[in-house]
Amino acid sequence: MFMMAEFWVTLAFFVLVAAALYLKMPAMVTKALDARADNIRKELDDARRLREEAKQILADYKRKQSEAEQEAQEIIEQAKSEAGNLREEARKALDASIARRTKLAEDKIARAEAQAVSEVRSAAVDAALGAAETILVSKTAGSTGKQLIDHGITELKGKFN
Repeated sequence: MFMMAEFWVTLAFFVLVAAALYLKMPAMVTKALDARADNIRKELDDARRLREEAKQILADYKRKQSEAEQEAQEIIEQAKSEAGNLREEARKALDASIARRTKLAEDKIARAEAQAVSEVRSAAVDAALGAAETILVSKTAGSTGKQLIDHGITELKGKFN
């Protein structure tokens, strides 16, 4: 019996189990496993917390991106509106400028017409006076006629100019 290998293996097994129990190895293994389980649990909790923080940060960035896109759209709409207003103001200013220049040209033409009419009247008056003088000189003779003609010419010039 002492010569059989099974005996010695069984005896070694029991001695090993007794030594493990005596040295409280199951408690140490349990304690080590519990510590490892606690570490794993803490790491999982940290991972969950980090995941929740990451979700929150992602939601914040998506919200900020949405707000930025909305703000950009508002800026674009405002720029379009301002461009339309500027275009309308420029059109009104151009229309006003054209109207002013047209008015100035019409006034200039009216002044030129008035001046031309005045010059034509003056020339007509001078021609009529010359003709009247010639007729009156030929019909009236002497110094009395000459005085009457000079007096009439002076009066006519004052009335027509």
